[in-house]
Amino acid sequence: MPWMPEVFTAPLAQAPRPEEDAPANDAIAYYEGIMAGEPNALVRSFAARQPVLDDPRVGFVESARELRAFVNGTADWLRERDAVVENVALTRTSTRTVEEVVLHLLADDGGRVELPVAIVADRNPDRTLKAIRVYHSMWPLSGEHRVRPPLLPADPALQLPGGVISDYQKALAEGDLAGIVKTFDEDGYAREPSGSGYLYRGADELRGFYAALFGRSSGILQRGPERIRSLYETLFSDGGGIPLEHCTLTDDGVQCAIEYNVVRWGEDEVPPQAGVAVYERSSSGLLAAARIYDDVEPPAVSDTSAG
Repeated sequence: MPWMPEVFTAPLAQAPRPEEDAPANDAIAYYEGIMAGEPNALVRSFAARQPVLDDPRVGFVESARELRAFVNGTADWLRERDAVVENVALTRTSTRTVEEVVLHLLADDGGRVELPVAIVADRNPDRTLKAIRVYHSMWPLSGEHRVRPPLLPADPALQLPGGVISDYQKALAEGDLAGIVKTFDEDGYAREPSGSGYLYRGADELRGFYAALFGRSSGILQRGPERIRSLYETLFSDGGGIPLEHCTLTDDGVQCAIEYNVVRWGEDEVPPQAGVAVYERSSSGLLAAARIYDDVEPPAVSDTSAG
Protein backbone atom coordinates (compact mmCIF):
# COMPACT_ATOMS: atom_id res chain seq x y z
CA MET A 1 0.00 0.00 0.00
CA PRO A 2 2.15 2.85 -1.23
CA TRP A 3 0.25 6.12 -1.02
CA MET A 4 0.45 8.44 2.00
CA PRO A 5 -3.07 9.39 3.18
CA GLU A 6 -2.01 12.83 4.46
CA VAL A 7 -1.19 14.07 0.94
CA PHE A 8 -4.79 13.77 -0.29
CA THR A 9 -6.99 16.86 -0.13
CA ALA A 10 -10.36 15.28 -0.98
CA PRO A 11 -12.31 12.26 0.26
CA LEU A 12 -10.87 9.09 -1.24
CA ALA A 13 -12.81 7.55 -4.13
CA GLN A 14 -12.14 3.88 -3.53
CA ALA A 15 -11.87 1.33 -6.28
CA PRO A 16 -14.75 -1.15 -6.02
CA ARG A 17 -13.95 -4.08 -3.73
CA PRO A 18 -15.91 -6.98 -2.28
CA GLU A 19 -17.64 -5.90 0.92
CA GLU A 20 -15.47 -8.06 3.17
CA ASP A 21 -12.23 -6.54 1.84
CA ALA A 22 -10.68 -3.74 3.85
CA PRO A 23 -7.35 -1.93 3.80
CA ALA A 24 -4.78 -3.62 6.04
CA ASN A 25 -3.26 -0.42 7.43
CA ASP A 26 -3.59 3.34 7.28
CA ALA A 27 -1.76 3.70 3.97
CA ILE A 28 -3.75 4.07 0.77
CA ALA A 29 -3.88 0.99 -1.44
CA TYR A 30 -2.41 1.26 -4.91
CA TYR A 31 -5.56 1.16 -7.03
CA GLU A 32 -7.59 3.22 -4.56
CA GLY A 33 -4.99 5.96 -4.88
CA ILE A 34 -5.14 5.85 -8.67
CA MET A 35 -8.95 6.01 -8.65
CA ALA A 36 -9.01 8.92 -6.19
CA GLY A 37 -8.78 11.54 -8.95
CA GLU A 38 -5.84 13.31 -7.29
CA PRO A 39 -2.73 12.60 -9.36
CA ASN A 40 -0.88 15.46 -7.65
CA ALA A 41 -1.34 13.70 -4.30
CA LEU A 42 0.36 10.63 -5.73
CA VAL A 43 3.24 12.79 -6.92
CA ARG A 44 3.57 14.15 -3.38
CA SER A 45 3.90 10.59 -2.04
CA PHE A 46 7.31 10.34 -3.72
CA ALA A 47 10.47 11.74 -2.15
CA ALA A 48 11.29 15.18 -3.59
CA ARG A 49 8.22 14.69 -5.82
CA GLN A 50 10.34 12.62 -8.19
CA PRO A 51 8.16 9.65 -9.20
CA VAL A 52 9.70 6.41 -10.42
CA LEU A 53 7.27 3.65 -11.43
CA ASP A 54 7.40 0.66 -13.76
CA ASP A 55 4.22 -0.98 -15.05
CA PRO A 56 3.86 -4.02 -17.37
CA ARG A 57 1.23 -2.40 -19.59
CA VAL A 58 2.70 1.10 -19.85
CA GLY A 59 6.39 0.71 -19.09
CA PHE A 60 8.73 3.04 -17.22
CA VAL A 61 7.22 6.20 -15.74
CA GLU A 62 9.50 8.98 -14.52
CA SER A 63 8.72 12.62 -13.65
CA ALA A 64 5.60 14.23 -12.24
CA ARG A 65 4.17 14.89 -15.68
CA GLU A 66 4.49 11.25 -16.76
CA LEU A 67 2.99 10.00 -13.49
CA ARG A 68 -0.06 12.25 -13.87
CA ALA A 69 -0.60 10.94 -17.39
CA PHE A 70 -0.14 7.35 -16.23
CA VAL A 71 -2.59 7.76 -13.34
CA ASN A 72 -5.27 9.39 -15.48
CA GLY A 73 -4.90 6.77 -18.22
CA THR A 74 -4.92 3.86 -15.78
CA ALA A 75 -8.02 5.20 -13.98
CA ASP A 76 -9.83 5.42 -17.33
CA TRP A 77 -8.74 1.87 -18.20
CA LEU A 78 -9.99 0.53 -14.86
CA ARG A 79 -13.38 2.20 -15.32
CA GLU A 80 -13.70 0.96 -18.89
CA ARG A 81 -12.92 -2.56 -17.70
CA ASP A 82 -15.38 -2.30 -14.77
CA ALA A 83 -12.55 -3.28 -12.44
CA VAL A 84 -13.17 -4.83 -9.03
CA VAL A 85 -10.17 -5.16 -6.71
CA GLU A 86 -9.81 -8.23 -4.49
CA ASN A 87 -7.28 -8.05 -1.66
CA VAL A 88 -4.92 -11.02 -1.36
CA ALA A 89 -2.11 -10.10 1.04
CA LEU A 90 0.22 -7.35 2.21
CA THR A 91 3.87 -7.96 3.08
CA ARG A 92 5.34 -4.99 4.93
CA THR A 93 8.70 -4.02 6.38
CA SER A 94 10.10 -0.61 7.32
CA THR A 95 11.66 -0.16 3.87
CA ARG A 96 9.28 -1.93 1.49
CA THR A 97 5.69 -3.07 0.99
CA VAL A 98 4.42 -5.75 -1.36
CA GLU A 99 0.68 -5.44 -1.97
CA GLU A 100 -1.06 -8.37 -3.69
CA VAL A 101 -4.47 -8.05 -5.32
CA VAL A 102 -6.54 -9.66 -8.04
CA LEU A 103 -8.19 -7.35 -10.56
CA HIS A 104 -11.48 -8.70 -11.89
CA LEU A 105 -11.87 -7.09 -15.29
CA LEU A 106 -14.30 -6.95 -18.18
CA ALA A 107 -12.79 -8.79 -21.14
CA ASP A 108 -13.08 -7.81 -24.79
CA ASP A 109 -15.59 -10.63 -25.34
CA GLY A 110 -17.85 -9.38 -22.55
CA GLY A 111 -16.78 -11.98 -20.00
CA ARG A 112 -14.69 -11.43 -16.89
CA VAL A 113 -10.99 -12.18 -16.43
CA GLU A 114 -8.73 -12.35 -13.38
CA LEU A 115 -5.46 -10.44 -13.32
CA PRO A 116 -3.26 -11.12 -10.26
CA VAL A 117 -1.08 -8.08 -9.53
CA ALA A 118 1.79 -7.47 -7.10
CA ILE A 119 2.84 -3.88 -6.30
CA VAL A 120 6.30 -3.48 -4.77
CA ALA A 121 6.98 -0.08 -3.16
CA ASP A 122 10.39 0.97 -1.82
CA ARG A 123 10.12 3.49 1.03
CA ASN A 124 12.25 5.99 2.91
CA PRO A 125 12.24 6.23 6.73
CA ASP A 126 9.82 9.18 6.49
CA ARG A 127 7.39 6.91 4.53
CA THR A 128 7.89 8.74 1.23
CA LEU A 129 8.30 6.56 -1.81
CA LYS A 130 11.50 5.82 -3.67
CA ALA A 131 10.02 3.67 -6.44
CA ILE A 132 7.06 1.45 -7.34
CA ARG A 133 7.36 -1.72 -9.42
CA VAL A 134 4.14 -3.38 -10.62
CA TYR A 135 4.16 -7.03 -11.69
CA HIS A 136 1.56 -9.01 -13.61
CA SER A 137 1.29 -11.19 -16.69
CA MET A 138 -0.17 -9.90 -19.93
CA TRP A 139 -1.52 -13.36 -20.73
CA PRO A 140 -4.98 -12.87 -19.14
CA LEU A 141 -5.41 -9.60 -21.07
CA SER A 142 -4.06 -10.49 -24.50
CA GLY A 143 -3.46 -14.24 -24.61
CA GLU A 144 0.24 -13.57 -25.15
CA HIS A 145 3.30 -13.13 -23.00
CA ARG A 146 5.29 -9.90 -23.11
CA VAL A 147 8.96 -10.33 -22.29
CA ARG A 148 9.87 -7.86 -19.57
CA PRO A 149 13.55 -7.03 -19.13
CA PRO A 150 14.98 -6.99 -15.60
CA LEU A 151 13.88 -4.07 -13.45
CA LEU A 152 16.68 -4.62 -10.93
CA PRO A 153 20.15 -6.16 -10.93
CA ALA A 154 20.84 -9.37 -9.07
CA ASP A 155 22.05 -8.81 -5.52
CA PRO A 156 24.91 -11.26 -4.81
CA ALA A 157 24.89 -10.25 -1.13
CA LEU A 158 21.23 -11.14 -0.61
CA GLN A 159 20.80 -13.87 2.02
CA LEU A 160 17.72 -16.06 1.86
CA PRO A 161 16.09 -16.88 5.20
CA GLY A 162 16.77 -20.41 6.39
CA GLY A 163 14.18 -23.12 6.31
CA VAL A 164 11.43 -23.50 3.80
CA ILE A 165 12.24 -20.39 1.70
CA SER A 166 15.82 -21.43 0.98
CA ASP A 167 14.75 -25.08 0.58
CA TYR A 168 12.21 -24.08 -2.08
CA GLN A 169 14.70 -21.93 -3.99
CA LYS A 170 17.32 -24.70 -3.90
CA ALA A 171 14.85 -27.29 -5.17
CA LEU A 172 13.64 -24.93 -7.90
CA ALA A 173 17.19 -24.26 -9.06
CA GLU A 174 18.11 -27.95 -9.09
CA GLY A 175 14.91 -29.29 -10.60
CA ASP A 176 14.32 -31.37 -7.48
CA LEU A 177 10.68 -32.40 -7.86
CA ALA A 178 10.37 -34.35 -4.62
CA GLY A 179 12.22 -31.62 -2.72
CA ILE A 180 10.00 -28.79 -3.92
CA VAL A 181 6.77 -30.67 -3.19
CA LYS A 182 8.03 -31.33 0.36
CA THR A 183 8.26 -27.59 1.02
CA PHE A 184 4.44 -27.26 0.87
CA ASP A 185 1.98 -27.88 3.66
CA GLU A 186 -0.62 -30.60 3.13
CA ASP A 187 -3.13 -28.08 1.78
CA GLY A 188 -0.57 -25.69 0.28
CA TYR A 189 -0.89 -24.32 -3.23
CA ALA A 190 1.08 -22.71 -6.03
CA ARG A 191 -0.64 -20.18 -8.28
CA GLU A 192 0.55 -19.12 -11.71
CA PRO A 193 0.29 -15.48 -12.87
CA SER A 194 -2.91 -16.22 -14.82
CA GLY A 195 -5.10 -16.56 -11.75
CA SER A 196 -7.24 -19.11 -9.91
CA GLY A 197 -7.77 -21.27 -13.00
CA TYR A 198 -4.06 -22.07 -12.74
CA LEU A 199 -3.87 -22.90 -9.05
CA TYR A 200 -2.45 -26.25 -7.89
CA ARG A 201 -3.31 -27.43 -4.39
CA GLY A 202 -2.09 -30.51 -2.55
CA ALA A 203 0.77 -32.86 -3.29
CA ASP A 204 -0.66 -34.48 -6.42
CA GLU A 205 -1.44 -31.25 -8.26
CA LEU A 206 1.79 -29.63 -7.10
CA ARG A 207 3.81 -32.62 -8.28
CA GLY A 208 2.17 -32.40 -11.69
CA PHE A 209 2.74 -28.66 -11.98
CA TYR A 210 6.41 -28.73 -11.05
CA ALA A 211 7.03 -31.85 -13.12
CA ALA A 212 5.79 -29.86 -16.09
CA LEU A 213 7.96 -26.87 -15.19
CA PHE A 214 11.06 -29.03 -14.99
CA GLY A 215 10.23 -31.11 -18.07
CA ARG A 216 10.71 -30.42 -21.75
CA SER A 217 7.60 -31.78 -23.47
CA SER A 218 5.94 -29.07 -25.54
CA GLY A 219 2.45 -30.41 -24.86
CA ILE A 220 2.57 -30.56 -21.11
CA LEU A 221 1.34 -27.10 -20.21
CA GLN A 222 -1.05 -26.50 -23.10
CA ARG A 223 -4.21 -25.06 -21.60
CA GLY A 224 -7.57 -26.13 -22.94
CA PRO A 225 -10.95 -26.92 -21.41
CA GLU A 226 -9.15 -28.99 -18.75
CA ARG A 227 -6.94 -27.12 -16.32
CA ILE A 228 -4.30 -29.84 -16.20
CA ARG A 229 -3.70 -31.96 -19.30
CA SER A 230 -1.39 -34.98 -19.14
CA LEU A 231 0.96 -33.33 -16.66
CA TYR A 232 2.38 -36.69 -15.66
CA GLU A 233 3.72 -37.43 -19.15
CA THR A 234 7.10 -36.05 -18.19
CA LEU A 235 9.34 -35.46 -15.21
CA PHE A 236 12.13 -33.01 -14.54
CA SER A 237 15.08 -35.37 -15.16
CA ASP A 238 15.45 -34.29 -18.77
CA GLY A 239 14.99 -30.58 -18.32
CA GLY A 240 16.75 -29.44 -15.16
CA GLY A 241 15.83 -26.64 -12.79
CA ILE A 242 15.07 -22.93 -12.93
CA PRO A 243 17.72 -20.95 -11.05
CA LEU A 244 16.65 -17.39 -10.26
CA GLU A 245 18.77 -14.28 -9.88
CA HIS A 246 17.52 -12.81 -6.60
CA CYS A 247 17.21 -9.01 -6.50
CA THR A 248 15.29 -8.06 -3.34
CA LEU A 249 13.81 -9.86 -0.36
CA THR A 250 10.90 -8.58 1.76
CA ASP A 251 10.10 -10.82 4.73
CA ASP A 252 7.64 -10.08 7.54
CA GLY A 253 7.98 -13.50 9.16
CA VAL A 254 4.87 -14.96 7.53
CA GLN A 255 5.16 -13.86 3.91
CA CYS A 256 8.43 -13.58 2.02
CA ALA A 257 8.49 -11.75 -1.33
CA ILE A 258 11.46 -12.20 -3.67
CA GLU A 259 11.98 -10.08 -6.78
CA TYR A 260 14.01 -12.04 -9.29
CA ASN A 261 15.30 -12.34 -12.83
CA VAL A 262 14.92 -15.53 -14.87
CA VAL A 263 17.96 -16.13 -17.07
CA ARG A 264 17.93 -19.90 -17.57
CA TRP A 265 15.25 -22.58 -17.85
CA GLY A 266 16.69 -26.06 -17.53
CA GLU A 267 19.33 -26.43 -20.20
CA ASP A 268 18.18 -23.35 -22.09
CA GLU A 269 19.17 -19.75 -21.63
CA VAL A 270 16.24 -17.34 -21.90
CA PRO A 271 16.17 -13.56 -22.33
CA PRO A 272 16.52 -12.10 -18.81
CA GLN A 273 13.03 -11.44 -17.48
CA ALA A 274 11.74 -9.83 -14.30
CA GLY A 275 9.28 -11.23 -11.78
CA VAL A 276 8.29 -11.44 -8.13
CA ALA A 277 6.94 -14.33 -6.08
CA VAL A 278 5.41 -14.30 -2.62
CA TYR A 279 5.87 -17.34 -0.39
CA GLU A 280 3.44 -17.61 2.52
CA ARG A 281 4.40 -19.79 5.47
CA SER A 282 1.81 -21.85 7.32
CA SER A 283 1.78 -22.44 11.08
CA SER A 284 3.67 -25.68 10.43
CA GLY A 285 6.59 -23.74 8.95
CA LEU A 286 5.97 -25.17 5.49
CA LEU A 287 4.52 -23.21 2.57
CA ALA A 288 0.83 -22.41 2.58
CA ALA A 289 1.19 -20.70 -0.81
CA ALA A 290 3.55 -19.69 -3.57
CA ARG A 291 2.02 -16.87 -5.65
CA ILE A 292 3.91 -15.99 -8.82
CA TYR A 293 3.83 -12.71 -10.75
CA ASP A 294 5.80 -12.67 -13.98
CA ASP A 295 5.36 -12.96 -17.74
CA VAL A 296 8.15 -15.39 -18.51
CA GLU A 297 8.03 -17.15 -21.87
CA PRO A 298 9.66 -20.51 -21.14
CA PRO A 299 11.16 -22.70 -23.86
CA ALA A 300 8.62 -24.68 -25.89
CA VAL A 301 5.59 -24.30 -23.59
CA SER A 302 2.43 -22.31 -23.67
CA ASP A 303 1.55 -20.64 -20.38
CA THR A 304 3.47 -20.96 -17.18
CA SER A 305 5.87 -19.05 -15.02
CA ALA A 306 9.08 -19.34 -13.11
CA GLY A 307 8.90 -18.40 -9.45
